[in-house]
Amino acid sequence: MGKLLEGKVAIITGGGKAMTKAGDIGAIGYGIATAYAKEGASLVLTGRNVKKLEDAKEELERLYGVKVLPVQGDISADGDNEATVKNVVKQTIDAFGRIDVLVNNAQASASGVTLAEHTLEQFNLAMYSGLYSAFLYMRECYPYLKQTQGSVINFASGAGLFGNFGQGSYAAAKEGIRGLSRVAATEWGKDNINVNIVCPLAYTAQLEMWKEYQPEAYEKNIKGIPMGRFGDSEKDIGRVCVHLATEDFKYMSGETIELQGGSGQRP
Repeated sequence: MGKLLEGKVAIITGGGKAMTKAGDIGAIGYGIATAYAKEGASLVLTGRNVKKLEDAKEELERLYGVKVLPVQGDISADGDNEATVKNVVKQTIDAFGRIDVLVNNAQASASGVTLAEHTLEQFNLAMYSGLYSAFLYMRECYPYLKQTQGSVINFASGAGLFGNFGQGSYAAAKEGIRGLSRVAATEWGKDNINVNIVCPLAYTAQLEMWKEYQPEAYEKNIKGIPMGRFGDSEKDIGRVCVHLATEDFKYMSGETIELQGGSGQRP
């Protein structure tokens, strides 16, 4: 039996390597990249930190025998964002000749800052790294996704669904991505492009730091999860993203869906 994503090319934003103190995968993007590599996909990984991208390339190519193209790219209020995204797409086509999957995972934000204390700079950080990034990558990848009848996997969040305290700009960016995804699903359905949304809740290196900084808030948060744990970046979130990119899913799915959690929740 062949690998599920063999022959496919995926762009994953925010795909640099990050690990927890225990040595487990510590970032959602890297968890997705690992799951895709295990299924034979060629990968284009973007992010701000070149070292993390190069570390991801080294490990994924060594362990799974796939080709990985790391491309540094930061979408920000001060950058030439259209040029940045066009460069990523051009390098992808030059290296692999096609795009089958776009995973818009990258997102930065000033978490824990109330709306009354938010600066415009902090608000722009969330909007540009998340919403603007998703829009630009979707627009530039569209012609190639149309050719391959590919898949778009975008990331929203429970912060927008439930109005989490101190996450105003993050929630706004994620709700924008959710609306953008629904429009894209409507417009691109005729091209057989699947557009889906994942609202993950995974144990990452950043969440590990939050646990150390605010243990009481961590314990309160985890009590609200049905399975009593956070999702695994590869085994839960990554495997969902593999499924959303497979041919079997494309032909069984008649509409865009949203997957929430990674720890026992699916609306």
